[in-house]
Amino acid sequence: MDQLFDLAVVLGEVMNNRLAERGLTPARAEVLWRLHRGGPRTQRELSQLLRCTPRNVTGLVDALEHAGFVARTPHPSDRRAIVVRLSRRGRSLIAGWDADRGHGTAQLLGGVPADDLAVFSAVLDQILARLRAVYSLR
Repeated sequence: MDQLFDLAVVLGEVMNNRLAERGLTPARAEVLWRLHRGGPRTQRELSQLLRCTPRNVTGLVDALEHAGFVARTPHPSDRRAIVVRLSRRGRSLIAGWDADRGHGTAQLLGGVPADDLAVFSAVLDQILARLRAVYSLR
């Protein structure tokens, strides 16, 4: 368990440092990631996905829009709703994340035998599934 905790701490530090270099917080990054994975969303949908208040989502989206990572547009069928989508700059940032992840994976796991990686991956899947079940996480 100590190793898992150490891994979580180190990965968290690396992630937070990389996000800070781009002027992002983990919460803002999660909004971008959700938009990337799920497409444009209303702020209400983002609030439900992120399990936070609509007011908090408004602040996150305001900051991301100010930085040029997202754009707001009127909902096509609901005059009261606003749709949030990745901007060109946001899509570019996500593409950079994919490249960074590939580079980081090669640095971290390069040279580890494929059989060892398969076992490691299977064990991690089991641990993550248990954590999600025990703590009702996504």
